[in-house]
Amino acid sequence: MPTISPKALTDFSAALLEAVKVSPNEATRCAASLVDSNMRGYDSHGVMRIPFYVQMIEAGEIDLSSQIEIVKESPTSLVANANWGIGQSAGFWLADKLIQKAQQNGMAIGTMYRAGHIGRLGEYCELAAANNLVSQVMVNTHGAICRMAPPGGKSPRLGTNPIAFGVPHAETPLILDFSTSATAEGKVRVNKIAKKPCPEGWLVDCEGRPTTDPESLYADPCGSILPFGGTQMYKGFGLGVMVDIFSGALSGGLCSREKAETQKGNCVFMMMINPENFGGAEHFAAEVNQLINFIRDCPTAEGVSQIMLPGDPERLAFQRKQQEGIFLDGENWAKLTELATSLGVSVPDVAA
Repeated sequence: MPTISPKALTDFSAALLEAVKVSPNEATRCAASLVDSNMRGYDSHGVMRIPFYVQMIEAGEIDLSSQIEIVKESPTSLVANANWGIGQSAGFWLADKLIQKAQQNGMAIGTMYRAGHIGRLGEYCELAAANNLVSQVMVNTHGAICRMAPPGGKSPRLGTNPIAFGVPHAETPLILDFSTSATAEGKVRVNKIAKKPCPEGWLVDCEGRPTTDPESLYADPCGSILPFGGTQMYKGFGLGVMVDIFSGALSGGLCSREKAETQKGNCVFMMMINPENFGGAEHFAAEVNQLINFIRDCPTAEGVSQIMLPGDPERLAFQRKQQEGIFLDGENWAKLTELATSLGVSVPDVAA
């Protein structure tokens, strides 16, 4: 497995994007976002996405000349049409606007449609928490990519429809970020590229039979990712339905449907809340702090070294990779180096 430093991987990723005419500022921000996902253990939302972004740019599905259009706006709300621009640029634009509104007016809700893939949702919650705001973010795929079958179903009816929550805290924010499916589609794709089986409980084939073959998700007819929840998958699927409605119908975009009407991308729902305008910032901070301490002080079962809270696994992964570098499997690294060769971009040195 090749190992590469975060800076080298960020510079390399930005160079790949600039080679297909992404502006330097957008390339740098997108690359930093992708590498940050790798750093926090979300390889599904990391640099493995770059070849697919490049394909979409070359196919015209991502429009590098687009401008974000404000459709509706009030002191506490915003609706925007991203016009198929780079997803991370659109996502951070929306987050920045809502942070300003929430700081000034106590809260803000924003929606966006026709955005490219906006990346790891927890990153926007981390940004909100750094500004002392509580946040919630969710997205769907305009109904263009259905991956998750309902419990007992044989074909997909929803996207993986992720949702994230963020809470500020003096030491480290609480960030909960997960797909309403048993796993993110990107994790299946990582295994597909790496030619590795998926864990049991992730997938069913086109007949609804359990499988560990990642190729089944991309076959014709295709398989599906199961909803999260184990024996109570209806809860995961039900949450996925609500995410589809909040992201698609409420935003002015589209919900899942039989035939895709747009290219791949995200409809977005994003909410920011200023605790000062509700129970008060001091009360909020004190209650969150005592809750965290109460949970962490729980006696641990045999073999358990510590109690983990939302955001802990990502923070620990980040700290480890700052010291050790980022590990990429050989097949996914090969995809990046092949792309670099085709674009005339120099490949950085990596450690074995």
